[in-house]
Amino acid sequence: MEQMNRDMHEPPLSGAGTLGAISLRGVTRVFAGAVTAVNQIDLDINPGEFFTLLGPSGCGKTTLLRMIAGFETPDAGRILISGREMQDVPAHRRAVNTVFQSYALFPHLNVEQNIGFGLRMRGVKAPERKKRVDAMMELMQIGPFATRSATQLSGGQRQRVALARALVNEPEVVLLDEPLSALDAKLRTELQIELLRMQKRLGMTFIFVTHDQHEALVMSDRIAVMSKGKIQQVGPVLDVYEKPRNAFVAEFLGLSNIFALTPSTAHKVQTVLGELDVAEPLQGASLAMIRPEKIWFYPATTARERPNMFPGVVRESIYMGAATQYRIELANAQFITGVETNNKAAERSWCPGEAVLIELKPENIMLIEP
Repeated sequence: MEQMNRDMHEPPLSGAGTLGAISLRGVTRVFAGAVTAVNQIDLDINPGEFFTLLGPSGCGKTTLLRMIAGFETPDAGRILISGREMQDVPAHRRAVNTVFQSYALFPHLNVEQNIGFGLRMRGVKAPERKKRVDAMMELMQIGPFATRSATQLSGGQRQRVALARALVNEPEVVLLDEPLSALDAKLRTELQIELLRMQKRLGMTFIFVTHDQHEALVMSDRIAVMSKGKIQQVGPVLDVYEKPRNAFVAEFLGLSNIFALTPSTAHKVQTVLGELDVAEPLQGASLAMIRPEKIWFYPATTARERPNMFPGVVRESIYMGAATQYRIELANAQFITGVETNNKAAERSWCPGEAVLIELKPENIMLIEP
């Protein structure tokens, strides 16, 4: 996980000459009191990618975003945007626009004026400015509010205006610092899909900061999971969720059952559940992990014909709408969590106190680091 600075004589960074590409090498930020907020980050973000920095509060994701924007200065390392070094480039001269959680609209300007403010500051003539602002308002479905003051808008409308103001300037990169976190659940879901569709349509590079795992899974092409100033894992959404590198990633990106293991044979490990058959080689892993939705449920009378089948009793059932979460106590007093979707065609659900048989299929068991 440790990354080292690279000197100026190395080959060009990956994607460095492409519009909208971001390259970070050895980027570090240390605050007063020797608090390392970002620690030796190496990262390449592809042009036109929806890339998410995901992690808990204080992990360094917003600090990293602010350094890309130019609002923070790295203590070490290099930042390149579209192949250009950003070391001495102030924030207002970088080809990026930032959308904040707080919207940051001008209360004395109406919607149309807020969106066109950046264009006016850049000297874009009124006819061209109006054409671009009108097109952006149509894209964001806020045309009917053009003459309203920012103070007369709902939270969702204000966030659309903030996004339109960032996008109308046609930046190479759009930085989004938890822009949906203040919205209610329904509106947040709607804007997630809308924002993703818009990004694909415009083809701009989006870098999105969030602590919301579901939001990251829904919206991202790739995710970087951060903890304590470092990137724990980076990759396509499916890879990071299905094949977490370590326990932190597994637990932060959804529910997981994690057990310590000791090797038994080439494809068997010993755990608190008992001996498990596994499909992948150990390669130094010390933990076994399985997602709750990967656990199979059967009636207790089912014959145990395959490995990794264990009898247990349902101790807790939590209805969650689309799925039900079960907490199962196994015969050896260990607990495991499983999830089943609430399909209309399903023959049955499982009640607290009911005996069941569960199966952990070898191909669904991931071997991970601590």
